[in-house]
Amino acid sequence: MLAVTAMSAGLAACGGDKTYANVADKIKEGKTVVVGTKWDQPSLGLKKGTAPEGFDVDVAKYVVKELAGGADDVDITWKESASSNREAFLANGTVDIIFASYSITDSRKQKVTFGGPYIVAHQDVMVRGDDAAITKPTDLAGKRICQAAGSNSYKRITDPPPDGELDLDAQLVGAANYSECVAKLGGNNLDAVTTDDLILAGFATQTGGNFKILGQPFTDEKYGVGLKKGDTKTCEAVNAAITKMYQDGTAQQLFAKWFGKAQGLTAPTAAPTFEPCA
Repeated sequence: MLAVTAMSAGLAACGGDKTYANVADKIKEGKTVVVGTKWDQPSLGLKKGTAPEGFDVDVAKYVVKELAGGADDVDITWKESASSNREAFLANGTVDIIFASYSITDSRKQKVTFGGPYIVAHQDVMVRGDDAAITKPTDLAGKRICQAAGSNSYKRITDPPPDGELDLDAQLVGAANYSECVAKLGGNNLDAVTTDDLILAGFATQTGGNFKILGQPFTDEKYGVGLKKGDTKTCEAVNAAITKMYQDGTAQQLFAKWFGKAQGLTAPTAAPTFEPCA
């Protein structure tokens, strides 16, 4: 009895004066939710005025509406959720649900229940537009690459399998987030920024040709919907919403809206294979 009570309390989502058993119930019954997104990633989650905009944001709006039974009257509070604080925000209740280029990994699954993925990105490399020395990922050996706080992307370059990919001796330059990485690349304080192609495409499009993406992806990055560990009811509802989003063509429309001008990206045609809700 005590164990069950403790688990229920751990999963509870607060809304005003009432506590709900899970986020799906909070959205459907309480008509309110706190959604975590990035605020510094063009085309994915970028704050404009009082709220963010981008692919992740639009996917979040679609999923929230579906969890509300198709209603448009849910009060969404947007909360910036950087890579470095996503797990903590879910655990302490700062946010209810996260859509923030949140790659599903084995280590993160120990702390977070993931819905989805809702799209699969692929890690690639971005360099300055006039750089002819780096033409493929293995050219990053000995080069300065960005280490964004809370992101695992740099490990794909510097570590061997299973956690890494290329096992190269690159030089790491720290940054708070990927917008700072891009600023350092533009200021010649870095040689390359390497992370998901969707993130890089947003920055490359925004900067108008100052940077170029190599177009040689070498990983699969499953973007999941972050939930407090154990909230399987919401996870299953999220997966049903994502399935419908692909079936009715919304996913493809949103991809074209935010990434249609990006070079080298292929629009998804069907929902990715979901991770088990756990």
